[in-house]
Amino acid sequence: MRCFLALSWVLAGASATGCGGGKEATPSPPCDQRCVDGVALRALRESLKLAYNLTLQGKAVGPQSGETDCPDGGRVSVTGVATSNAVQGATEIDLTFTFAGCGYHRTSGDPDKNYSVTIDGVVRERGTLAVQPTATTALLLSSEALELRGEVYDPPSSVEAGACALTASQSGNDVTGTLCGRPARFSF
Repeated sequence: MRCFLALSWVLAGASATGCGGGKEATPSPPCDQRCVDGVALRALRESLKLAYNLTLQGKAVGPQSGETDCPDGGRVSVTGVATSNAVQGATEIDLTFTFAGCGYHRTSGDPDKNYSVTIDGVVRERGTLAVQPTATTALLLSSEALELRGEVYDPPSSVEAGACALTASQSGNDVTGTLCGRPARFSF
């Protein structure tokens, strides 16, 4: 009985003060152009990762070709070559991703990990994907005319990259480059 009474007091105290202890959540700061471009680059990199995993993950090394529906409509195809280095625990890739109205979204508690985008265009990805801790992911991403539109961040900011050039690199968890001639970066 004593345990029940103590729990009742704790619950009564929580309901009197509210779940947040009387404090309201602090809104996220505004997302400027650099922020928008960074989240857009994240959306693209994570879309590439998803397309790879849905089309090629687990296939034998050598020439690759696969196509899949995107989670929010559209399609993506992946072609190229992937080889494995079991000693280093890495996969060497030279792949071309062709996005056709490919929609993808992510919702997160972190404002800069939220997006709902549609991608059109061709992106080349080449380098090393780490499979084991003995290797580090090192990739180069490029596109001559990438279209990326939708909303990024929380609260949402509009992103509209129409037929823009993309050059980016990933070293470990850091991704940096340019999107539409503007600097863009994020870290996993």
